[in-house]
Amino acid sequence: MKIGIIGTGNMGRILTEAFLDGGTVSPSSMTITNRTAAKAMDIKETHPDITVVNNAREAAHRSSLIFICVKPHDVYNVVQDILPSLSKDKCVVSITSPISVKQLESILPCSAARAIPSITNRALSGVSLLSFGEQCSEHWKGILHKLFESISTPVFIEENITRVSSDIVSCGPAFFSYLTQRFINAAVAETEIDKETATKLAGEMLIGLGDLLKKGFYTLPTLQEKVCVKGGITGEGIKILESELGTVFEHLFQATHSKYDEDLIEVKKQYSLH
Repeated sequence: MKIGIIGTGNMGRILTEAFLDGGTVSPSSMTITNRTAAKAMDIKETHPDITVVNNAREAAHRSSLIFICVKPHDVYNVVQDILPSLSKDKCVVSITSPISVKQLESILPCSAARAIPSITNRALSGVSLLSFGEQCSEHWKGILHKLFESISTPVFIEENITRVSSDIVSCGPAFFSYLTQRFINAAVAETEIDKETATKLAGEMLIGLGDLLKKGFYTLPTLQEKVCVKGGITGEGIKILESELGTVFEHLFQATHSKYDEDLIEVKKQYSLH
């Protein structure tokens, strides 16, 4: 199977490298392209057998499974560009949440799907979110599930929970990275610990927390219960979090959904003629 990656920015590169590390895709079966050619050539330096081409149409022509890894407003133009290189037996996958599979399917002559990855997939971990078009063949559904299973835990989602699922899976690492940095900076500001030591301790704590959850030793509530000894120090810290966090996470989801709604309006204009 020949795979094409159109767009090797942050997520396009993560997908490319994760697929290769996952072992189900060989460099010689992959074709990549990017508007800034240097970004694609940088990947080729590490994986010499990858084919780098000059444009999206050539990448689509050489591939049967095509990933479009560009900004939401650019997807429509990319699809229009590659249409001459598409046939019914191919599959096109978008990785952007504002474009529904139904919209994508409305302008494609082949199977269509959406796969929303996470930066955690680079470590062959975390979740990827899959949605399939009504005309997507069982053949491609099976291939995509197997492909993403090699780099993540693939989860099928319905359209109505796309944004919130993406917030948790795809945006979540950035949100919790920010919170951890604030946690570290506060430790440095309020105590005699240096930033390097605090960063190492916090990082190892997060890795250990992930392992506990992954191995099923505790759920999030039971883990908190085990650490929070009645009348102890952790409990005092939890009281501060309860009083000062307030509705910050509710506001976070309101903000991401508001931006998402703006994107939906802009994207809908492109697909309204179909």
